Amino acid sequence: MIHLLFTVIGAEMVLIVLLLFKTPLRKLVIMGLDRVKRGRGPIMVKTVAGTVFLVLVSSVYSMMNIQERSVEGGIVNPTDQVLMAKHLLEASIMGFCLFLAWMTDRLHHYIRELRLLRKSMEAVKKQSRGFDDAKNGASEEAKAKEEELASLKAKVKKLESDFETKKKDVKAAEANAEALRKQSEGFLLEYDRLLEDNQNLREQLQSLDRGLSLSDSKKNP
Repeated sequence: MIHLLFTVIGAEMVLIVLLLFKTPLRKLVIMGLDRVKRGRGPIMVKTVAGTVFLVLVSSVYSMMNIQERSVEGGIVNPTDQVLMAKHLLEASIMGFCLFLAWMTDRLHHYIRELRLLRKSMEAVKKQSRGFDDAKNGASEEAKAKEEELASLKAKVKKLESDFETKKKDVKAAEANAEALRKQSEGFLLEYDRLLEDNQNLREQLQSLDRGLSLSDSKKNP
């Protein structure tokens, strides 16, 4: 399961990187995400996310039970240590996986809004150019068009302000994605360390089992 989760995290990181940079693949990724968000796609995504969240809660509950057993017994069991490390790693990876999925959804949403704002700005600018060309007409019509032009310019300023706001949000999301990429590298290093600790604990557990077996054989010749 851990290997599957790391594969999902890797795929999510690739999606985030493709969304951050303007490449031909970015358009394909956006089109794919648009299709996923249509029809039954959102229901399936929410179902998978809910399942992962329930497994995350289960891992946290198992860690709490192991912690309670250790506190009540007063003795640290190597097997419980191995299980504790396994549940902790799984919970961390699942939480990170859900967070990356949320980041991907937000990036896709902001990029779509930026595209709509750009299209609106271009349409308004074309209309304003048309009104500028028509200013040489009749005086009454020119006054009415000047008023409409002023209104359109105000809309352009508002759209530009909204565009800058969304642009800042996208930059913040890109910075968060970069920080998450660095954090994922730390998780991979931690995963390697936990695997090494897990192997050491298994070897210690096997040596304890062999010692107990020898002691039992000596007591019962």
